[in-house]
Amino acid sequence: MAPTVAFVTGANRGLGLGLVKGFIARPDYIVVAAVRDPAHPTAQELAKISTGKGSHVIMVKYDASVEQSAFDAVKEATDQGVDHFDYVVANAGIAKGYPLVRDVRRADILEHIEVNVLSVVSLYQATRDLLQKSNIEPVYAIMGSGAGALGRQPPVPSASYGASKSILNWYGVRINAEDEWLNTFILDPGWVQTDMGNSAAKGWGIESAPDTIDKSTGGMVDVITNGTKEQYGGKVVLYTGEVQEW
Repeated sequence: MAPTVAFVTGANRGLGLGLVKGFIARPDYIVVAAVRDPAHPTAQELAKISTGKGSHVIMVKYDASVEQSAFDAVKEATDQGVDHFDYVVANAGIAKGYPLVRDVRRADILEHIEVNVLSVVSLYQATRDLLQKSNIEPVYAIMGSGAGALGRQPPVPSASYGASKSILNWYGVRINAEDEWLNTFILDPGWVQTDMGNSAAKGWGIESAPDTIDKSTGGMVDVITNGTKEQYGGKVVLYTGEVQEW
């Protein structure tokens, strides 16, 4: 029986690391952990993660700001024996400040779009062929954020990061519509105690974000592995499995 293969970007910290731990704790999994710098100490820690029976981690180099990097990362994975993907999680992203619209710089908006949006498009293009080779209903999960919501937009400034996440929602809906065989949806991790989440909390006078990494990523792994296209395709899904409004 072929192993289940998950590909996770931004895999050496925060939500990405939590997702890797969640997948790899299961038996007969290969987790392709895509990181910007494989030599970084946080990346090296991936080799020490406890694994389920028959499971292991493959580390590949991936830079979300470089278009070709997604294709190179997939080739690096196939060179190590990977012949299909069951789950791909586009998690890597940036959040460099939370300005008001009146203060945001055009260059900052473009930087967030390049990393948070264009990388997701490139990753989809790079992984699509191997997702088609899955023996199950494959998943392309896009890491979204409540900051990108429209109807339930939080009352906080986020003129670069939030706008980029809102664009991601469009791509999630569109990819899901174009590929009938692929379950594509947007994950809402909650407000999580990552470096990014806690930094935002402190900026708004709150000691820390409310949701733990383990709680969020454990829920998201369940959503990714148990949800169907009919249930979640083209929708925003909270880590609890609840479908959110836009």
